[in-house]
Amino acid sequence: MAIKRGLQSGVAINRSKGIGSCSLISVLAFFFTFVVFSFLLVGRGLFASGQNELSIVSGRQDLNWRQRLALQHLKSIFSKDVIDVINASTDDLGPLNIDFFRKNKLPASWKLVGHEMAMSNATSDEVAGVASKPKQETSRVKEERNTNEDHSVFFESPVKMARRQLRERRREKRAADLVKQDEDVTVKLENAAIERSKSVDSAVLGKYSIWRKENDNENTDSTVRLIRDQMIMARVYTSLARMKNKLELANELQNRLKESQRSLGEETADSDLHHSAPEKIKLMGQVLSKAKEQLYDCNLVTGKLRAMLQSADEQVRSLKKQSTFLSQLAAKTIPNGVHCLAMRLTIDYYLLPLEERKFPRSENLENPNLYHYALFSDNVLAASVVVNSTITNAKDPAKHVFHLVTDKLNFGAMNMWFLLNPPGKATIHVENVDEFKWLNSSYCPVLRQLESAAMKEYYFKAAHPTTLAAGSSNLKYRNPKYLSMLNHLRFYLPQVYPKLNKILFLDDDIVVQKDLTGLWEVNLDGKVNGAVETCGESFHRFDKYLNFSNPHIAKNFDPNACGWAYGMNMFDLKEWKKKDITGIYHKWQNMNEERVLWKLGTLPPGLITFYGLTHPLEKSWHVLGLGYNPSIDKAEIENAAVIHYNGNMKPWLELAMTKYKPYWTKYIKYDHPYIRNCKLSD
Repeated sequence: MAIKRGLQSGVAINRSKGIGSCSLISVLAFFFTFVVFSFLLVGRGLFASGQNELSIVSGRQDLNWRQRLALQHLKSIFSKDVIDVINASTDDLGPLNIDFFRKNKLPASWKLVGHEMAMSNATSDEVAGVASKPKQETSRVKEERNTNEDHSVFFESPVKMARRQLRERRREKRAADLVKQDEDVTVKLENAAIERSKSVDSAVLGKYSIWRKENDNENTDSTVRLIRDQMIMARVYTSLARMKNKLELANELQNRLKESQRSLGEETADSDLHHSAPEKIKLMGQVLSKAKEQLYDCNLVTGKLRAMLQSADEQVRSLKKQSTFLSQLAAKTIPNGVHCLAMRLTIDYYLLPLEERKFPRSENLENPNLYHYALFSDNVLAASVVVNSTITNAKDPAKHVFHLVTDKLNFGAMNMWFLLNPPGKATIHVENVDEFKWLNSSYCPVLRQLESAAMKEYYFKAAHPTTLAAGSSNLKYRNPKYLSMLNHLRFYLPQVYPKLNKILFLDDDIVVQKDLTGLWEVNLDGKVNGAVETCGESFHRFDKYLNFSNPHIAKNFDPNACGWAYGMNMFDLKEWKKKDITGIYHKWQNMNEERVLWKLGTLPPGLITFYGLTHPLEKSWHVLGLGYNPSIDKAEIENAAVIHYNGNMKPWLELAMTKYKPYWTKYIKYDHPYIRNCKLSD
């Protein structure tokens, strides 16, 4: 019994030892498994973050030593199925980390505690159940995504990230520099085009230039601008489509372009557009979007737009030259109505008896105590406006005396008009310049030069350019007025009116709006010429009119000296005679026989002759520019004593500026039989 009990107790002891040893082995195995599995997770994360793009794939053979060591221990603990589950999961999802579990739905057996992931006490059956869920196709897609994107985002080292950001900044800087360089080149090209257009000497427009800020087109009609922009881009893409042999797209663009052109027409305001314009804009936008997707290339589009800009610039230059030519041509012509008026008056004048051709009050012609005006003109209608406007605004018309000089062609017409329409109580006298026998080529240098072969060659030979665009720069100097002595008679006033002390010289393209007797009270301070200066900051100075490359000009005159205007000038004839102004004029005119000092005209020799002898008048006496400048202030015009239509847009021509014309036409009697019969109207 004792032996049996002893055996039983020994067996119990051995059993208890065996049970204890088994429990210890189980605990050690579980602990070892947990350590190895944790080691696997942490090791894989660290390894992946260091290598940037490394992931565990079951098919790869370049596993590191940690993975091989972990697999050796795992094989002795887990079955092959469990190991396959682990491999499949890591293949599909890449290195296991906290970010992955934050972004994905976790299995019921996983939970997130702080920054650590713990695995619950799950059975091998639950783990094995997870193995049946991943799909092969999903694994492949996720693997590609992880290898191409996730690794570069989540596992990029700070050094590489800094380098990448630096490269991106450099690329952005280079791109910005290239864009800026391209913009600078474009701006330079545009500025060069503008300067070339400005360099075209337009005698027609004068200061009236499309590049002046006063004349900027402030069109706020956005729809019109949008249609025009679409048309420009349609032309660009049409050219590119043909270049790339996409004829169908080119034809579609061309058709839409024609529709847009018909829709826009000549309209400049949104309110004038056809009601179908919005639909046309929509259709054009669709075609342009399609063209952009197929054809857009920054370099090609930029090059095409530059070519279009250059072409438009050349067209502007050509059109400006044509405009200059045609306007100069129009300025030299006489409207049919004015010509008709002169012819009818001439015929009727020579039908008058001799005793009826005389003007009354001839005794006033040499009275120095009256207000004398000199007017040299071959335009009957223009001369009538000057006289009528002066008398209308004069306080005492009886004290005003008008000395008119014309050529033999218009002598009869000028006399007949003022015989039929006498200027009230004022005195008027008409003379023929061809009857001034003292005014001949032996005395007058300009007459001798006008009769020379060189001058005839300059004016009349067929060798001069005859096209619209060519030869327009000197066309204004071939105006017939420069061949007429009426234009140069202003330098001989003391010879024409020897008994007068002062005389007010008027051009025939002016309108008098106030009483002018105050000009006779202006003290000229011993100067000969009283005139309004015309110089601004950089224009209408001596260097604009005279050739300062010539030593005679450079030595005697200041290039920055201020210019002045003919048109309304008060001349002191006593001082004129003392200083021998006519002799000074002859001297310089002789020196300019070859036109090396100035071109033709009377203002340049006037600036030379009266240099240092001109007294500046208040600008309100004489406002200029109504024949070329559209931006003169209305208040300035209405406050002026005299307004001057200097330039080619004379008020009696069709090309006159409409807004200035009423100041002139209100002094014409349109109900007069002669004017009505010649169909002259305002």
